[in-house]
Amino acid sequence: MDEEIKNALAVLHKGGMILYPTDTVWGIGCDARNKEAVNKIFKLKQRAEYKSMVVLVSDEKMVNRYVKEVPAIAWDLIETTEEPLTLIYPDGRMLAENIIAADGSVGIRIVKDEFCKNLIHKFGKPIVSTSANVSGEPSPSSFNDIKLDIMNKVDYIVNLRQKETNNTKPSTIIKIAMNGEIKILRK
Repeated sequence: MDEEIKNALAVLHKGGMILYPTDTVWGIGCDARNKEAVNKIFKLKQRAEYKSMVVLVSDEKMVNRYVKEVPAIAWDLIETTEEPLTLIYPDGRMLAENIIAADGSVGIRIVKDEFCKNLIHKFGKPIVSTSANVSGEPSPSSFNDIKLDIMNKVDYIVNLRQKETNNTKPSTIIKIAMNGEIKILRK
């Protein structure tokens, strides 16, 4: 795993895109603070820029760094949820402007996956995570479901867990407001 982290870090530091396993589906990722890198992913996915992508962080400290004020309900949700959970926070900050939605919100997930957690920790910055498919197509449930066109356009493919065939699914997404109001967007 150390060699794969080293290789992925080299690409992330240069503003490149990686194809990597997450705690949900296989993802396309880049430095979430690099606008040009984020643009590459939008282009690869043929995705409209108004459609946000998820940001992965390694721990609670990173959430606090990239969200102006974390609603109290967020910590309760994070603590009580076993499944991967993406929370959409009201006010993102210090991220690429094209990763923050027009209303200022940003979707962030604290990863539990060992590879992702170590990669993000060593990178010291959050990374983008979006499913490894063209926008509008089904998310690949395993590495074998990823189309060659996607594989050929990323800068590095992480060589871990490629033979796994578990039926993975995207994270639950909940939008939270400062007043504690929550809205489940995907379960």
